[in-house]
Amino acid sequence: MKDLTEGKPGKVLWQFSIPMFISVIFQQMYNIADSVIAGKFAGEDALAAVGASYPITMIFMAIAVGSNIGCSVIISNLFGGKKYKEMKTAVTTTLIAALAISLVLTVLGLAGTGALMKMIHTPDNIFDAGALYLGIYIGGFTFLFLYNVATGIFSALGDSKTPLYFLMASSIGNILLDYLFVAEFQWGVAGVAWATFLAQGLAGILALFTMWGRLKAIKTEGKAQLFSWEMLRKVSQIAVPSIFQQSFISIGNIFIQGLVNSFGSSVIAGYSAAIKLNTFAITSFTTLGNGISNFTAQNIGAGKKERVREGFLAGVKMAMFVVVPFFTAFFVFGRQMICLFMTEGSVVALQTGVEFLRIIAPFYFLIAVKLMADGVLRGAGAMRQFMTATFADLVLRVILAFFLAGRFGSTGIWLSWPIGWIVAFVLSIVFYKKNFSAKVLQGNKGSAGE
Repeated sequence: MKDLTEGKPGKVLWQFSIPMFISVIFQQMYNIADSVIAGKFAGEDALAAVGASYPITMIFMAIAVGSNIGCSVIISNLFGGKKYKEMKTAVTTTLIAALAISLVLTVLGLAGTGALMKMIHTPDNIFDAGALYLGIYIGGFTFLFLYNVATGIFSALGDSKTPLYFLMASSIGNILLDYLFVAEFQWGVAGVAWATFLAQGLAGILALFTMWGRLKAIKTEGKAQLFSWEMLRKVSQIAVPSIFQQSFISIGNIFIQGLVNSFGSSVIAGYSAAIKLNTFAITSFTTLGNGISNFTAQNIGAGKKERVREGFLAGVKMAMFVVVPFFTAFFVFGRQMICLFMTEGSVVALQTGVEFLRIIAPFYFLIAVKLMADGVLRGAGAMRQFMTATFADLVLRVILAFFLAGRFGSTGIWLSWPIGWIVAFVLSIVFYKKNFSAKVLQGNKGSAGE
């Protein structure tokens, strides 16, 4: 566990964020491996089937990630303020709520799998395979949810290394199982889904046991309350907006996926490959932003608000260090990256993926800075401003995708990304400066937010 309120902010953030970033690399490795192995060993339709259900799986992931963020901010604040008894109550309250919510969503998701696939206009030739993949994925959602909450708790305590170890083992196991089930056993899309189910399930169980042992080692005066409605309310104030933010992005992506699906399975396959690569980049930037959220929350909890601005500037430098290789790989070597998922014979799919990457990659420099500012706003509890910037991007991107698709075909869909990002970047920077400019910090003390 690490106190983020002491030491030079830049150095502290690098030490804390590097393991989180490596975790993202391993996490995205097995997400990409699903599509690579499906495309290479089960064919273009299998790749399209996995890709068609991807936005729906991301709704479930959004709920897990939003809960991760909510509990992480509150627990970071309590840990920074050395309120260990209340911190333990926050942990157990979050875990109990997460278990209940995940079980309800699993039942609802399994019952509505077919309806969800129809909603996004999945083509008939990949419908059954896509629904099968989605059903198995939803069946393992409880493990995914609890793992994400446990990861958020580790991060809140300043421990970004333990989740890394679990994720490394889970990712390597997932890739090996992918190859075994798909290439050797010829299970197709079902093999991809079961590999993910088993790997995430094991990681979730091990993370929970390890976290529980870590918490028991923290001494408190008196026994912490197992469940508190008041603590749930506090966690929900951050978690619910974060869940809505993550979910609305996923819902917007469902509308976009439905639009992409109207162009046929080859375009779906190309988009599926490219969006997995894009998700790798965006998740990397978001993870750095999450690190800044923990840093901000701990320092505000400790009454050291002046360190937040230094943390943001250090975060921007880290983000630029990460952006450059992604931009180079996707913009300069886009064709080679898409060829990881398919053969040169998939002409339309290959062209689609390369075009998408080359349109959006130059704008990674803007979206990365936006996500650093969002990390500060979220850590400070300024959720209204955080959500405004996010929803502006989402709404504009969805509306423009449908408008531009009518004029430029599938290319118009890809053009909506940079326009939405530019608007969201401006809003996030304005909101950040409103709360954390040098002038504001000199004139005010205490916490920011609304």
